[in-house]
Amino acid sequence: MSAALMVAAILLDWLFGEPKRWHPLVGFGQIACWLELRLNRPMAWPRCRGLLAWCAAVLPFTLLAWLLALLPGIGWMMELACLYAAIGLRSLTDHAQPIAQALKAGNLVRARELVGRIVSRQTSELSGAGIAGAATESVLENGSDAVFAALFWFALMGAPGVVLYRLANTLDAMWGYRNARFLLFGRAAARIDDGLNYLPARLVALTYALCGRTSAALTSWRSQAPLWDSPNAGPVMASGAGALRVTLGGPAVYHGAIHERPLLGAGPEATGDDIERALRLVRTGVALWLLASLVLAGVWHA
Repeated sequence: MSAALMVAAILLDWLFGEPKRWHPLVGFGQIACWLELRLNRPMAWPRCRGLLAWCAAVLPFTLLAWLLALLPGIGWMMELACLYAAIGLRSLTDHAQPIAQALKAGNLVRARELVGRIVSRQTSELSGAGIAGAATESVLENGSDAVFAALFWFALMGAPGVVLYRLANTLDAMWGYRNARFLLFGRAAARIDDGLNYLPARLVALTYALCGRTSAALTSWRSQAPLWDSPNAGPVMASGAGALRVTLGGPAVYHGAIHERPLLGAGPEATGDDIERALRLVRTGVALWLLASLVLAGVWHA
């Protein structure tokens, strides 16, 4: 059943994209902001309060997803709804494709504006190659976070698993900053997200390698991923860059300061075409996962 629901959720996402109104994650984000304002205060035990806030935000909805999945007759519909709401495959294309088109048209101003919506680095002075590299990195990393990891946790634990993962990933995006405000309070959210993504990220890195230039991807993963500051983004982006035979990474400006990042992959600098190639790599990987899930389901029930 879970394999069929995964296929159905991907089809729903591709046909309709993210809900335009009343997206569950928008409402969850408001709850997370409310909790953070009340618990992230200059008092004792900031790490404990961060963990408490995480539990208060995530666990009730995870329990609700488990109860809804148990409903007779319609439990499978609740599971499908949870997975559909957690997947962002169509969103990757909707955000990245216009950047590639703007680059191909030579409209750097528009391309900078669009890429600024999906990355946290400063984009106002990026070159065409810088824009393409930022967008390609975003596609590879968000493909792992917003698509593959959601499928992984749904396959493993059903609706509770995908809800737990997606909400934890959202809290990491909101609280997992290394600044004065969130360094201690957001540590629990960052560490939990790292743990939940550890195995999926490495499966994604392997998937990118199998769906692209395998030898280059595996070489980049082995030699370059340990140099990246994120334990999960490193394998994903190094393997993805190698699979595409393109160079990513390098210096980037965050909040007015230059952040020196190692180079990933091998080959020329990214172009608008590489953004589209990264999108195809993600879609091919998703197709491979769905096929594997259907085969395994068939073998299991044989």
